[in-house]
Amino acid sequence: MSESTRLTQGIREHLGQFSLHVLLVFATGLTIGSERTVVPILGEEVLGVESFLVIGSFVVSFGFVKALLNLYAGKWGETYGRKPVLVAGWLTALPIPVVLIYAPSWSWITVGNVLLGVNQALTWSMAINAKIDLAGPDQRGLAVGIDEAFGYTGVAAGAWLTGVIAGRTSLRPEPFYFLAVVVVLATLVSIFLVRETVQFAQLEGDEDHHDANLPFVAVLKRATYGDRTLFAAAQAGHIENFVDTLFWIAVPLYLTSRGLAIEAVGVVVGVHSAMYFAQIATGGLADRIGRRPPVVVGMFVAGGGVLGMVFVEGYLAWTGLAAVSGLGMALLYPNLMTVPGDAAHPTWRSAGMGVYRMWRDAGYGVGAILIGVAMQFASAEAAFYVTGIAMLLSGVVVYLWMEETHPDFGTHEPPAPAATPASGGPAED
Repeated sequence: MSESTRLTQGIREHLGQFSLHVLLVFATGLTIGSERTVVPILGEEVLGVESFLVIGSFVVSFGFVKALLNLYAGKWGETYGRKPVLVAGWLTALPIPVVLIYAPSWSWITVGNVLLGVNQALTWSMAINAKIDLAGPDQRGLAVGIDEAFGYTGVAAGAWLTGVIAGRTSLRPEPFYFLAVVVVLATLVSIFLVRETVQFAQLEGDEDHHDANLPFVAVLKRATYGDRTLFAAAQAGHIENFVDTLFWIAVPLYLTSRGLAIEAVGVVVGVHSAMYFAQIATGGLADRIGRRPPVVVGMFVAGGGVLGMVFVEGYLAWTGLAAVSGLGMALLYPNLMTVPGDAAHPTWRSAGMGVYRMWRDAGYGVGAILIGVAMQFASAEAAFYVTGIAMLLSGVVVYLWMEETHPDFGTHEPPAPAATPASGGPAED
């Protein structure tokens, strides 16, 4: 215990380990980005899938698996520590390139994306919790911004590189050789170089505080509907993943149907994700002005950028609006995630963020179904309308219900504690 009390937090103080987690979240982004440009077109042109609903099924399987595992990843991170969960996530990714290279039918791709959902839930959840552990409360927004910036830069790089490789060779197997190298290297780094960080979270907060050590079910209720601010964050996170899903499913198919070459499609999709690098700035900005303003602005900017893409024509216009929607996502994405980080007691912060990430990433599955239905029974443009309008309506909910959670500027207060027994001990959930 005496040694734990000597631990200090701060990005500079732990730059080596912090940088390793930045590298790993970049690899996590590369892993999912490697599917963004190539896989939907692979389904249509190589595996003969004609239904947009069927093509969307690989994102549905990914989204719901990732959502569920996010919930438990946070809980496991509290129980077993961050590193074991991180390593398990990378081990799960090892078969993915093999599945993508040899899949004889679309159902294999869908099953392979179950593994991708497990990988993304475990690795990204632990990468972000480790950064927050190391950074401490004063740099929480910056830590989340760096995490998401490098993660989504990885998504952009993966989408662009695999698009280039596919354009110059073929849709498979060559793009997925690159993916195999990424997964193997990330697994080795996780096993041999990363150290445990959960002890830093244990330094924060008062174990005797009334909000400490909430049971898991109580955390689930609090972060879902028991706190209006956390509900506003959860629904916004759920809806904003419709945008990510749109760029995964609908944008590549829509742009190729408009005559754009696959290399150019990779650039448009990549530019959208590349704008997420601005999260380094937007996360740090929220440490200075609060979480709520960039979240509110980001919801409307991202929604407007998505809607605008169906009203323009041409490579440059599509690229520009992809960048606008990406900028909106950069404003909202890290700061939505910081809201439960602010509002949760350190003893259940990982679990609380896991609940938020569950609802957020269920948006992949729900969004894929809605986008697939819109494309199948209306038009590709309808998918953009559904996504954009949902973002604008969700932004209204955030504006009306979300209170500020930054510890210096915050107006948010946790719900009053449950009544305690006569003995004075904590009430049972």
